[in-house]
Amino acid sequence: MKTYYYVHTGHRIGLDRFRRAAAVLSCLDSDITLLCSDFRIAQEARNFGIDKAVGIDVVRNIANIAQKGDQLILDSAEVNPIMLEDMKNFFSKLYVMKADEIVIAQKYFEEKEKSVKISYFFGDDDYEKDLMNQLSFVKDLNPHLQLGYYYFLDYEDELQETFKNCFEFDEYDEMIMQSEILITASPQAVLESLAAGGKPVYIQRADYPEDFNEKFEELNIPIVIGYDKNKLNEIIHHINEINYGKIASDCNKFAGFLKENLIL
Repeated sequence: MKTYYYVHTGHRIGLDRFRRAAAVLSCLDSDITLLCSDFRIAQEARNFGIDKAVGIDVVRNIANIAQKGDQLILDSAEVNPIMLEDMKNFFSKLYVMKADEIVIAQKYFEEKEKSVKISYFFGDDDYEKDLMNQLSFVKDLNPHLQLGYYYFLDYEDELQETFKNCFEFDEYDEMIMQSEILITASPQAVLESLAAGGKPVYIQRADYPEDFNEKFEELNIPIVIGYDKNKLNEIIHHINEINYGKIASDCNKFAGFLKENLIL
């Protein structure tokens, strides 16, 4: 019996679920194969500490890799009720990640000197080039820019010409740890920034679900809907007055929960 972890990734949805999967797997010492709906990020997985990763294109192809009686951790919004029932019958154990499940790798709780005042991470995906189209939203703040994974090559060049300072994709951890203020549309980046002692500001993109907004409000993380420049500037101006909540380092606790519910 094998254990698989399927995560929905792609050039229109980014890597938030993948980054969460990497956090979960970093806390598990079990032999688990990560399945990604994108072959490119599956090849990149080793750089995230993931030994086994396979690209499978679409969620229905899980059955082409796994065998009846295997186990599956599922992190995707693609699955409808009929498909979910089929999975329950196919796998001996099935755990479905909650949309707002918070799992953060332990490394982000090691606070480091905040040498960068403001960083901007729109997300790992920007198929419509909204970042550049809404440049006035953050340009006056002169932030460092974190480049995303699914950006077009010519787009990356254009962005690097526009922003004075840029973090490359593989400098993501440094960006999280070094940024005092992080403006981002990535929920996972928000949580990691908060864990690292940063002051995140969440931008709710129109093409992203609002799964984490309630928890962000509980943690007193400011939320900007769309590209409301006045709202963002007001938050930045008063950011030292915001009493950010504390987030627990419970990756190992969640790993223990999985071990209890799966045969690991």
